[in-house]
Amino acid sequence: MTATDWTTDVEGAGQYAEVNGINLYYETHGSGQPLILLHGGLGSGEMFGPVLPALAARHQVIAVDLQGHGRTADIDRPLDLQFMADDVAALIDHLALDRPHLVGYSLGGGVVLRAAISHPTKIGRVVAASAHIRSDAIYAEMRAQQGQVGAAAAEFMKDTPMYQLYQRVAPRPEDFPRLLDKIGALMAQDFDLTEEMRGLQVPTMIVAADADMAPPSHYVEVFKLLDGGLRDGGWMNEGRPKGGHALAILPGLTHYSIFSSPLFATTTLAFLDEPAN
Repeated sequence: MTATDWTTDVEGAGQYAEVNGINLYYETHGSGQPLILLHGGLGSGEMFGPVLPALAARHQVIAVDLQGHGRTADIDRPLDLQFMADDVAALIDHLALDRPHLVGYSLGGGVVLRAAISHPTKIGRVVAASAHIRSDAIYAEMRAQQGQVGAAAAEFMKDTPMYQLYQRVAPRPEDFPRLLDKIGALMAQDFDLTEEMRGLQVPTMIVAADADMAPPSHYVEVFKLLDGGLRDGGWMNEGRPKGGHALAILPGLTHYSIFSSPLFATTTLAFLDEPAN
């Protein structure tokens, strides 16, 4: 799969859950301890097609389409990471899941971090990939590009995998310009989760590509907030972060290839399935 191909041959059992006033679409794959999988902006669960078989071989993967994305129709509220984190928490209750793991990429990574902050007792472990915790962490040229995202860009995106996926699966394909407006407004917001990350209660792995949207140093900074990278780990792991947190910088990848990489799946499973300290 290339970065320009978001189709998938992986078929799951698709269902809808009515939570928080939104009809949330999710697909279930495999069996085992539940793992909720959250896609990136302008995508859907189908983005993970290349890695789903590996994840579903060890877990019951519940791939969710977030508000206004994929097969989940938009509703009359802003696109807000905290609202979407609350949707995921409500889905956990709706499905009566016992502390599922949360794995999210980019937009989905921001959602799982906020879910871990707001709903720690509902969650097992968290993997947040390519998700920065400060709006000023990403490269200046990327912020400038994000500032141009809006309905007016829809016409220029017709050859992109984001547009083609949306047209294929969305309940209202004509809503794509509206989604661009909402995601543009979301990306324009300033935010800083530094203090919230310091007190994170859920064992969390921060994952990034070595050529991601923010520099590797940002993800190291996040790891330090989680008590990581401050001392030698010790022969018996006694110096590792007290909360069970971890950091992975994956080589040879970018923000646009990490979510479909076998390295991402392998690293995620290694963290989720390791014995608790």
